[in-house]
Amino acid sequence: MLRYHVPRFLLGVIFLGAGLNGWVVILGIDPLLPTSPQAMELLTGYLLILEKSTEVICGIMLLINRFVPAALVVLAPIVVNILLFHLFVDPALLPFAVFVTIMEAYLLWRYRVKIMPLLQK
Repeated sequence: MLRYHVPRFLLGVIFLGAGLNGWVVILGIDPLLPTSPQAMELLTGYLLILEKSTEVICGIMLLINRFVPAALVVLAPIVVNILLFHLFVDPALLPFAVFVTIMEAYLLWRYRVKIMPLLQK
């Protein structure tokens, strides 16, 4: 069972931390964790608020083990954007982005039985 709970917990901590760190930036305070300057240039205004709120909500859902398939589906496009951003724009955190992508893909595979009905006619 740990092989399912550890990635879920780690992904929850990562997204909750990133979301809260983003809200610190939104509130005009210096970030607690390092952020990518290029990412902060791209995410401005409502887009930053939307993304960081989504990360906080989904991070909490993963941590409390509720609605995990829904959280994974909502986070999937965010994870893809994180990977592509670090692949093409800011490769400094590429290993971390690959790690997050692998955990997301593993958990999507783990919950595929619950997610597959979304892809049916």
